[in-house]
Amino acid sequence: MPAIPILMPQLGESIAEAMIIRVIIEPGSSIKEGDEIFEVETNKAVMTVTAPCDGEVGDITAQVNTSYAVGARLGSLNVSDANAKSFGSQAPRDQEPVHSESTASVSEAGQSNSNGSGSGNGNGSAGSSASGEPANLHFKISDEETIRERQPTVEPVVGGLPVPAGATGAHYISSRMRARMHELGLNSSDLSAVAGSGAGGRVTVEDLELFLRKLDQHRMTNASPMRIAVADSMRRSWSRPLATVGMPIIIDAMLAHRKKANPKPGPALYAIRALALALSEDTAVAGRLVGSRIVHPNSIDIGFAVEVADGVLVPTIREVDKKPLSVLVEAYNKLVDQARARRLPNDANRPGIATVTNFGSFGIVWATPIPLPEQNLVLGLGAGRKAPVWSDQVGTFIPVTEANMTLSFDHRILDGGAAGRLLQRVAQLLQQPEKL
Repeated sequence: MPAIPILMPQLGESIAEAMIIRVIIEPGSSIKEGDEIFEVETNKAVMTVTAPCDGEVGDITAQVNTSYAVGARLGSLNVSDANAKSFGSQAPRDQEPVHSESTASVSEAGQSNSNGSGSGNGNGSAGSSASGEPANLHFKISDEETIRERQPTVEPVVGGLPVPAGATGAHYISSRMRARMHELGLNSSDLSAVAGSGAGGRVTVEDLELFLRKLDQHRMTNASPMRIAVADSMRRSWSRPLATVGMPIIIDAMLAHRKKANPKPGPALYAIRALALALSEDTAVAGRLVGSRIVHPNSIDIGFAVEVADGVLVPTIREVDKKPLSVLVEAYNKLVDQARARRLPNDANRPGIATVTNFGSFGIVWATPIPLPEQNLVLGLGAGRKAPVWSDQVGTFIPVTEANMTLSFDHRILDGGAAGRLLQRVAQLLQQPEKL
């Protein structure tokens, strides 16, 4: 019976790898097309890999808690001749040693030059040295260092490096240093606290190697795909000039409306709906700056932050400005449950134009959240608390429930005045929750 490989599928537009967290099938078992065979974890959700066709499970090469790139072989499936023919383009090939092309090309160049075609010194011997090796060879690869087999697995990048006390931080990074960092899966953020011993504070490869050797003195655990994704997202977000404005808002009207509503909207949902209406009045404030143009969004899709194990997910509600609050409640609650279970649908995983985060649920009264790389706005809602506010009607202070609302934004798109007006408009809409 012919066999076809079981490959790691493309599980989303921006997903390049996934970690195996459970093997559902066993060798020798019969499965049908569409049956779940592996449970995997991406940087966004827990998903399943399904069988491409009917067949009998052959070998299983995938290992639990190991990340595999899209297209990597996870096992094999014994199938009928008809199915084998339809999946012929995916038929497994015997892996052959993959030798370094650079070594072969350099050797060929050396032979060519030694045969009199070299132009280095005009005597026909510039292509080789006295030892018989090619001349002008910058990098020599020994036979032991030659890559013999391609490795389909993808190891998570190193993260959470300890910060040495008194370090001045990395400044200039040479090309040799960057090549070593790329080999190790590190980026400049990981090494921002490494003190350089080179000229002008330059971090040398020796500094890096010494730093890595000292890691053995620390307790280390592997970062989850979720944590790595959050770290990468924040690193890319911080490459822009970000700013935050804030103001206190009175939320008594919102709380009174929520008390009477059935089902009850969460405080974040009120802010989501108010932000969507405010943005629909001027879509430029939610646009993205590309070159010399501001790209306006086609629809008002708003995401909201949900805390999950070891990270945060941001499911997105589509066209929030066109749906009343009463309609949004069910969709919002469903997405919260799906996010906590790490089983968001693909449509909810696509980023919106802004995010709302209710950091007040943790008792925080003020924060400066960071917008996602694909967005330039994030609205934050702090914890409500009683505060005295002067009333002109009664001529005295009266107790109200007050919460701080913040707006973090890309300063290239908005200035403080425009951000303040947007925040005031959101606050104004929240004072009339019955119209949301």
